[in-house]
Amino acid sequence: MGTPSRTEMDNRSFARLLEETADLMEIDGADSFRIRSYRRAAEAAEQTTLELSAIAADLPRLLEIDGIGKSMAAKIQAIAATGTLPQRDELLARYGAGVLELLKLPGMGPKTVALFRDAGVISSANTDSVGQLAEAIDAGRLNGLPRMGAKQIEKLRKGIEDYRRSAGRCRIDVAEEEAQRIAAYLKKFPGIERVTPAGSLRRGRETVGDLDLLATGPACIAEQTGPAVEYVASYPGIHDMIAKGENKVSFHVQQGLQVDVRLLPGASYGAALQYFTGSKAHNVALRQRALKMGYTLSEWALARLDDESVIVASATEEEIYAALGMEWMAPEMRENLGEIECSAHGELPKLIRLEEIRGDVHMHTTASDGRSSIEEMAEAGLRCGYAYIAITDHSKNLAMTNGLDEKRALEHIRRIRVVDGAMEGRIRVFAGIEVDILADGALDLADEVLAQMEVVIASVHTRFEQSREEMTARVMRAIENPYVRILGHPTGRLLLRREPFALDTGAVLRRAAELGVAVEHNAAPERLDLCDRDLRLAKEMGCRMVINSDSHDARNLGKMGYGVRQLKRAWLTAEDVLNTRDAEGFLAGLRARP
Repeated sequence: MGTPSRTEMDNRSFARLLEETADLMEIDGADSFRIRSYRRAAEAAEQTTLELSAIAADLPRLLEIDGIGKSMAAKIQAIAATGTLPQRDELLARYGAGVLELLKLPGMGPKTVALFRDAGVISSANTDSVGQLAEAIDAGRLNGLPRMGAKQIEKLRKGIEDYRRSAGRCRIDVAEEEAQRIAAYLKKFPGIERVTPAGSLRRGRETVGDLDLLATGPACIAEQTGPAVEYVASYPGIHDMIAKGENKVSFHVQQGLQVDVRLLPGASYGAALQYFTGSKAHNVALRQRALKMGYTLSEWALARLDDESVIVASATEEEIYAALGMEWMAPEMRENLGEIECSAHGELPKLIRLEEIRGDVHMHTTASDGRSSIEEMAEAGLRCGYAYIAITDHSKNLAMTNGLDEKRALEHIRRIRVVDGAMEGRIRVFAGIEVDILADGALDLADEVLAQMEVVIASVHTRFEQSREEMTARVMRAIENPYVRILGHPTGRLLLRREPFALDTGAVLRRAAELGVAVEHNAAPERLDLCDRDLRLAKEMGCRMVINSDSHDARNLGKMGYGVRQLKRAWLTAEDVLNTRDAEGFLAGLRARP
């Protein structure tokens, strides 16, 4: 695991180094109070709106950040000065960089890593700790170790398989942030005027394996690209260089993400954008259509098949699709799922837009595990242009989140009503709860409490190991409860960290449609649950749908756009989503309360 260069230090990099230090200290058996101080500082570094690299020399400003004391301020200053943290480096030298990869496995914590090291399962001399663990599992060397029963060992085996399958991929928000950083850097070069992401990021895929960036401008004209290529190759965030050519530079950044930057003349921009955006299947089908019409389609142009020097279209995507007798289509649709035929017949749906979302009805406050108050969430909703929000803190089963019991829930409802009144109609604030679905399908709060809330979301947060039959029966029983109005993050997945739990999704969606229970698309970029495929299935089943941010901080309400892109990938329209309606229309669209 490398360290970022000083020139690329953003708040996420500070947070990562602090969090990794805490993990290594826990493996080392350090004092728990000191470990917590690092974790709290890591959280503060990621959440503050201040740019740490810019204020590192200003000790009083650092100390104004909640969670940063004098000791942690000194650590931040050390990171800003050197790009690393000496304590972290010392511990890495002792335990090996591979232990940080182990911590990425689902369910793997520092204490388990320490157990494996003490038992000789992994060693600091081997950087492939994940591989060492896989070999130890196959050889049966985990048998008999504390807390290592057959189920736990099998869980580790599956976790390694999932990790290897997702290695080199990152979430859409991480990829987008990296794309923005690189684009900002590139546009500082004279003659690079426009930088556009293509590929799976532009299509809105939930995870991204490589990042395609197209740059155009006077500096990108053929035979004049030399200085621009050298500038791209000097990007400070490069972890290792893959290749450098006349108009393309490929490299890896810290997260392992591969980046391909292509320098293109403006005349070919549209052709390149189309070529590098569509999925392989979409592009094959489009090229076949072009051939049938007597054209050849490449990254440079749509040209005559009998004379490729005759350019038909190249500057914009709209020109290319029009020349092929088609409407331009949103990038999210370009997966060869019928969009080419619909486009050719003028039958493309009018996809939902972020501006059409009128409210967000899944969020958490300081009453449970959120970081913002009810009032702060309401003000954030106003800034997003919403007409309403719902406050839906956790219920008591999730002790780690300070979940609400019946008494606290009733008091919380009262406080929400007070804030709703204080908003004086500027925004509605509904009272709600994210109630836990227990292992047997019962709910975590009494019906008489749920009856007093406008929005009751039922979600699974525990016992993910249940069989498909058990989990399906569990969720079915929960949504039978007449007070449940929304099924939250229905498959429980965490992208690149936890696979969906076993569930007969079709059966659950069918029953939800019958009962009038809305199903949530959780727009938090770490979830994006339901996935695009299941969203299409939900529409086919006739489900009512709601999109929510599941925000735990007022600043995260603005991340709804990641979820909207998944709705687009599923071809959903505003009519398919309940919270495109006004407040009264939204409530009327939910399951009627008893």
